[in-house]
Amino acid sequence: MDETPARLAVKPSWLLTQLAVHAHRLSSGGFAEVGARGYHYRILAALAEFGVASQAELGRRCSMDRSDVVAAINELAEQGFLERTPDPDDRRRNMVTLTKPGDRQLRRLDRALDKVQDDLLGPLSAEDRQNLTRLLTRLLTHHQGK
Repeated sequence: MDETPARLAVKPSWLLTQLAVHAHRLSSGGFAEVGARGYHYRILAALAEFGVASQAELGRRCSMDRSDVVAAINELAEQGFLERTPDPDDRRRNMVTLTKPGDRQLRRLDRALDKVQDDLLGPLSAEDRQNLTRLLTRLLTHHQGK
C-alpha cells in the first residue's frame, strides 16, 4: 500500500473493496479446485440448511439473479448434485432437492472455503477473526435493512 494515497488508504470503504476483490479471487480459486463456482456453493448450502425449495426461493435466499440461479441449477443437476421436479401444487414451478452426491460436494466445498478463510485471514488471531466477522455482520445487517 506504499503507492496508495494516504487519504485513500485509511478509508474503510476502499479497504473493504480491495479486500473483497482479493477474497473473491481466493474463493473462486478454491471452488475451481473442486470443480465448482461460488453460485454452486450458495445453492447447495441453502438446500442443505432449508430443504427443498423452488428456484425463486433459492434466488432470494442466495441473493442471485434468476438467470444465474437457473444456470447454476442446470450445472448442478447435470452433475447429479440436485434434482429438479415439478411442484405438485403449481406445475409451472420447479422444486429443487439436494442429493447425497450434492451433500458430499457441499462438504468438499466447505473444506475448500475453510482453506480460503484461513488464507484470507491468516494474519489475524482467532479472536480477531471472530470480532471481524461480528463487525462485518453488523454492518451488512444494517445496510440490508435499508
